[in-house]
Formats: sequence, C-alpha cells, structure tokens
Amino acid sequence: MIEFGSASAVPVTILTGFLGAGKTTLLNRILTGNHGLRVAVLVNDFGSINVDADLVVGVEDDVMSLANGCVCCSIRDDLIETVEAVLARPERPEYILLEASGVSDPSSIAMTFTDQRFRDTIRLDSIMCLVDAEQIFAAPEQMELKLRQIAFSDMVILNKIDLVDRETVQKVHDWLGSRFRRYRLVEAVNAEVPLDILLSVGRFAAEQLDAEPSNHAHGPGCGCPEHAHHHDHAAKFSTTMLRSDLPVNLSGLRDAIKGLPGEVYRVKGFVYSEEDPEHRIVVQVVGKRIDISRDEKWGTRKPETRLVAIGAPGAVSEDTLGRVFLEVA
Repeated sequence: MIEFGSASAVPVTILTGFLGAGKTTLLNRILTGNHGLRVAVLVNDFGSINVDADLVVGVEDDVMSLANGCVCCSIRDDLIETVEAVLARPERPEYILLEASGVSDPSSIAMTFTDQRFRDTIRLDSIMCLVDAEQIFAAPEQMELKLRQIAFSDMVILNKIDLVDRETVQKVHDWLGSRFRRYRLVEAVNAEVPLDILLSVGRFAAEQLDAEPSNHAHGPGCGCPEHAHHHDHAAKFSTTMLRSDLPVNLSGLRDAIKGLPGEVYRVKGFVYSEEDPEHRIVVQVVGKRIDISRDEKWGTRKPETRLVAIGAPGAVSEDTLGRVFLEVA
C-alpha cells in the first residue's frame, strides 16, 4: 500500500506527453497495478471519437467500474464540473489520474486543480510527462509544444528506450539537460515504472506554473490571451475521423498507413478485420512506427472500424482518409 500521509485532500496526477508517447499504456499499468487504491480516472482525448477512453481498461461508457475499483470519466465538458462530480460519488476516490490529450498544454489543466474551490478537497500531486525516445525529434514543427509539456512537469518518463540504442538515449539526455536545469527522469520500456514512483511522488510546486522552458517566447504567466485559459488546437492540429462497418484487410491496411502524408502524426483506433472478424484489432501509429495487435472479442459490441488521425492542419481530409482506408476493405 502506498501511503499518502495525513492530508485529507485527494492527490491528483496529470499524465502529459506528445501524441503516442505511451500515456494510455502507463494509465492501464496504474489501473491494474497492486496498489489497493480507489482511483478516479479522467481521460481528455482530442476529437469526437474518444479512442483513448476505449483503450483504458474496462471502459465502456462515460462513468465505469474499472480494475482496482476505479471509476473513469471521459471529459467532454467542463473539467471543474467533472472533478466535482467525481468527488461527490458515494465512494470517494483516494486518487485522481488525468490523462491529458497529446496536443494539450498541461499548464491550463494544472491551474484548474489549483483553483481555490478545491483547496481542501484535492491537491495537485504531480505532472508526469512521457517522452517517446524514438520520436522526440520527429515533427520539429511541434517542438514548442513538446518543450512546454516537459517544462511544466515535475517528472519526465523517457519511454520506449528499447526502440533506440544507448547513443540515442544519451542524445535525448543531453538535449533535455541543455534546456532544463532541474528535472527528474526515469527511463522505461512499455511505460513500466514502479508504482511507488508514479503515485504520490510529492506535492506539486504551484510556482512551476510560472516557469518557462529555455529559449521559449512565452510562459503561462505572460498574460498573452492565447495562454490565459487554453490553446487553440485547431490552429496547430487537425483531427480526422473514420467509421465503417466494412471488414478491412490488415496487410492492405499496413500499406495504406505507410502511404499517409508525413504531417500525420498519430493514427489510433480499432479495426474490424477480414482475417480475424471475431476480435477487435487495435491500431497504433506514431510517426513511421506502426503497431497492429489483436484485442478482446467484439462480444455484444457492433464490429466496426473506428480510426482517428491527428496531424498538421489540412494534413489529411476525411474524404482522403476514407479513400485510403476503404481501399483495403
């Protein structure tokens, strides 16, 4: 059992990191871990198809029972209302985890949890940023966002180090060290990090919300309108959704994914396949890396393909995505 001390406020940890860094994998590790805590989970996905919520252990609706007696809410409205609803549940959570969207700036989310109305009920325990060791230098046009996600975190998890050599890992260390004076870093494979590190790592320092990454033009305390509450994701990202009830050929699907424009940063979702129609197929694409794996049986759910692509504005239209993927149907 992990001890939190005598504080009555519920600890909150925010998981941040760019698209495909491994946040949902880490979240599931916590949910199924042997910690004995009653955890409330908030999932903040980007786009109308909340794929991340479906990838969380046992999630079927907006509020669910999960492994370890957890509950989960996929955030679609106001975060404060969601937090208040979670705290009002008959079985009060002992811990709150929020998986932020891969395109979000964690500073505005953190400011919500430091709101005065929550002073006696919750406390921001930690902001953890997952960094993909293989993809950190990809999509350089999004480096500013990646830097902000790291800068506002009190722990960095350098994930997927098994996909690169030690020289590359050292390069990432050097790159981080040249931009940030003090930070805690844990290396990981498949987001395997000890629970004692992940949960209740210590009270988050609110003054970090006023920090700026080196060589960064603005910080959340700069007074600029764009940093006052949230960022306009539509100006820097576009999301395209595809749904179909036609079975898909997995070999053709892999080839189709390879043909997508380089400005498509992330594709994720579920596929109804020709080869294994009884099972849901999970598709995870990060940059040029493609992972297609078999998930659980469809059961009572309708077999269908549900994919979301996230990329630069105008990188791929819904019509284009539909044509590319349905060619393999």
